[in-house]
Amino acid sequence: MISEEQFQAELDRIIHTSLQEDIGEGDHSSLACIPAEAVGMAKLLVKDEGILAGVDFAKQVFQAVDTDLKMETVLKDGAEVSYGDIAFYVKGRSRSLLMAERLVLNSMQRMSAVATKTHSYVKLLEGTSTKLLDTRKTTPGIRALEKWAVRIGGGENHRFALYDMIMLKDNHIDFAGSISQAISQTKNYLEELGKPLKIIVEARNLQEVEEILECGGVYRILLDNFDYPMTREAVKMIGNQSLTESSGGITKEALRKYALCGVNYISSGSLTHSVHNLDLSLKAV
Repeated sequence: MISEEQFQAELDRIIHTSLQEDIGEGDHSSLACIPAEAVGMAKLLVKDEGILAGVDFAKQVFQAVDTDLKMETVLKDGAEVSYGDIAFYVKGRSRSLLMAERLVLNSMQRMSAVATKTHSYVKLLEGTSTKLLDTRKTTPGIRALEKWAVRIGGGENHRFALYDMIMLKDNHIDFAGSISQAISQTKNYLEELGKPLKIIVEARNLQEVEEILECGGVYRILLDNFDYPMTREAVKMIGNQSLTESSGGITKEALRKYALCGVNYISSGSLTHSVHNLDLSLKAV
């Protein structure tokens, strides 16, 4: 996984590019009718039900826009919210509040949606030892926010990008010629570079699971589109030689059934690619 410093750099980039995109040469609506010295207060109003996410990110946005903006937090990230709840108050220059408004709302609505869906999935896994993972199926440009929201919702992050973990999927294996060739070449590559990256290998059937095990040195075996009997058999074959991960269009209804097969992880792209934003508003007080 990426370091905290790398993750913060991603957040800083998102804030910078998003504000530039939205404000450009200036917020002419505010500049036209609000005096520079005007001061105001706003509240973040919840108009929905779910898991709140993005409060800490909102603080960073407000500070990036205007270091004099002061935020009073009422509800923290991860709180269960319902219609009428107030997440925070923020006070300062009115123009600054308006410049920050859209980025704060867009981010928090999206993050809260991801956290809410993740939380609902995690609850289905209670009583099992299986952990829920996200994927790289994220909105371009804001992956850091969505993966942060997954953690707030109780899930765990898979690799952040192509550079922080090796994942040999079906196309890698087919282009390399075989599973054993793909794994052998990967091990040589990492040794030459001196990079201690973990290796995950996708298996499409039990024969491929056996071939992966024969190669050894694989951190996790991804059981892609396995049915329940195949998953149970694969878990039995693998034992403690590698960790196991189920993936491939696993629905909410099937989630617990796969967990009960004994896999260590279940990954779901729908945590980030299929969510409906929570309704939040920033209202003047």
